[in-house]
Amino acid sequence: MNPDPTSKDGISAMDKASRRLSDLARQLRLHRDDQGSGIGGKNRASVLICIFEGDSGDLRVILTKRASTLSSHSGEVALPGGKRDDADKDDVETALREAREEIGLDPSLVEVVAVLEPFGAKRGIVVIPVVAMLFSKDDFIPVLNPDEVEDIFDAPLEMFLKDENRRDEEREWLGEKYLLHYFDYETDDKKFVIWALTAGILIEAATVIFQRQPSFDERRPKFWRYHADIVA
Repeated sequence: MNPDPTSKDGISAMDKASRRLSDLARQLRLHRDDQGSGIGGKNRASVLICIFEGDSGDLRVILTKRASTLSSHSGEVALPGGKRDDADKDDVETALREAREEIGLDPSLVEVVAVLEPFGAKRGIVVIPVVAMLFSKDDFIPVLNPDEVEDIFDAPLEMFLKDENRRDEEREWLGEKYLLHYFDYETDDKKFVIWALTAGILIEAATVIFQRQPSFDERRPKFWRYHADIVA
């Protein structure tokens, strides 16, 4: 194995990466949200926002493309996650369990650092975003569950704050106009579209992590809050 390159200050590139993620983890541990704590287990789901540092030093998030055989949202881009089981003790356990089942992510490889505010989804389901740090991407060897996941890829998290490769569609619900965002992303000659609730969750995560607002008009629908019954 080649030695890790070391800079003039004597700190290796790997150590710097770990330090950056560790500093970010400390920052995010202060960001907890319990607005959805009163919602019953049968009406909630969790998604895992798994962050790691890319080769160029950017923060990246793991995403999946849902299997085309699924009865709902087939072929769409999503974060690893799913509905809460009765055996799950909390939202974090749901997110970690689903990520292991869908993409083979061992929970011991990540550190959960934050739980973001809930989002409302279809049929009154509450979606809880759980943020975790993957400190060593090389230790993660994806094992996809073909019944649920067709593909796995990663994208730069900061992309969801930029007005690049982004388009939007104005919609209306109960007299309220809002924007549905679409992010076009291409990697390894594959094209993906990240949109709707997944895009909304990632905009929120990027806003919290980078501590700045998106460079575009977000106009988020109010019904994405956990007390809503419907999402577009």
